[in-house]
Order: sequence, then C-alpha cells, then structure tokens
Amino acid sequence: MKKFIYIGLFIGSYLGGLVPKLWGAGMFSMSGLFFSTIFAIFGAILGYKIGQKYF
Repeated sequence: MKKFIYIGLFIGSYLGGLVPKLWGAGMFSMSGLFFSTIFAIFGAILGYKIGQKYF
C-alpha cells in the first residue's frame, strides 16, 4: 500500500507544480509550492484509497 501512496505523492506533486504554468509562474514560485503541496496531499489520499480497494 505504501507504493500507491508514494506514487500518488509524486504524481500529485508534479501536477500541482505545473498548475502555475497556466498563468506564467514558475514551478518553484510560491504558488507552485502551494499547489504542489495541495496536489501531493490529494494524491496521497487517492493512492491510499486505491491501495485499500485493490490490495
């Protein structure tokens, strides 16, 4: 189950870092770090739910 949580963290963090690119900010801007954190938490929760359901 840890594997799914880590995969969710990685993918969520990466996608969250790309969101500020929509308005021209960088991945390491303050908004990039904010969205990266929010998406990483969401990805971890989603990974946990998937791991619980299938394994």
